[in-house]
Amino acid sequence: MFEKRIGIDLGTVNVLVYVAGKGVVLQEPSVVAVSTRDSKIVAVGADAADMLGRVPDSIKVFRPVRDGVIADYFVTTSMLRHFIRKVVGRNPLFRPQVMMSSPKGITSVERRAVYDAAINAGAKEAYLIPEPLAAAYGAGLPIHTPTGNMVVDLGGGTTEAAVVSMNDIVVWSSVRVGGNRIDQAIINYIRKKYNLIIGDQTAEELKIQIGSAQILEDELTLEVRGRNQVSGLPKTINVSSEEVTEAMTEPLRSIVNTVKQTLEKTPPELASDIIDRGIVLTGGAAQLRNIDKLLTKETGVPCYVADDPIACVVTGAGKAIDNLAVMRRFLPEV
Repeated sequence: MFEKRIGIDLGTVNVLVYVAGKGVVLQEPSVVAVSTRDSKIVAVGADAADMLGRVPDSIKVFRPVRDGVIADYFVTTSMLRHFIRKVVGRNPLFRPQVMMSSPKGITSVERRAVYDAAINAGAKEAYLIPEPLAAAYGAGLPIHTPTGNMVVDLGGGTTEAAVVSMNDIVVWSSVRVGGNRIDQAIINYIRKKYNLIIGDQTAEELKIQIGSAQILEDELTLEVRGRNQVSGLPKTINVSSEEVTEAMTEPLRSIVNTVKQTLEKTPPELASDIIDRGIVLTGGAAQLRNIDKLLTKETGVPCYVADDPIACVVTGAGKAIDNLAVMRRFLPEV
């Protein structure tokens, strides 16, 4: 009655928190800085993200969630505790009810780790909702009706495509390819073509500023600084949008194949609904230029990006805990 109900999207790249009655109240990078001398946490979230690639050996900066799965349990729990306290206060009178999103394709052991992390971080009760279901709910699709609603959640670590009907997932496919894999493909391409070593943040900037899933009519360029692989000295080059598109070909092909696999498994009645209604794209990587056009061209089904695609999963998790009486029976057992 008095405790806060919160939804959490524990992503590979970002953590978002939704509070019932308030909406999305927090969005920070899922990055933690840890002292290598005594294993104490130095910084969490945006403060830690600023340190990426800029710290001495005495501090290790990393993402404790990889490909949507907890890679370091204790650090993830500390990070969650930090974010929950930011929202409910350090010593709340009533511990919050928490709805956590988790990839549909994870094992029962991985699912249990997410649940335990939420409880140990300060939740009174914790529930898990599959990310595609949360994304469809948060995008405003009528998931409670017997019609086919298809959603593709393009996250930092995973891409999951699913058809949702009657508050549950009918068919789904997932691949551990997302925004991070796209960044890595850009890093590899620049290193091979120009002998230039660039960092993750530079690759992400290239993707955001001039990246496109299809070749642009008006080519864009961006000045990039890095370290020459041969001489070891700093070097500046100009990279074109066409080169970034070429660099992203492989991970984008994996995403397209995942969407096609889901459509191939979809029952005919639901498939006809999807042709009428289209496919909704959510997640941070859905903001990549022309990714909706690429998927429309490859599948023959109209695709469009949801409003505020990054917040769809956490909004869906928040709506689900608000509507727990109905949603409880569709949530996976932990």
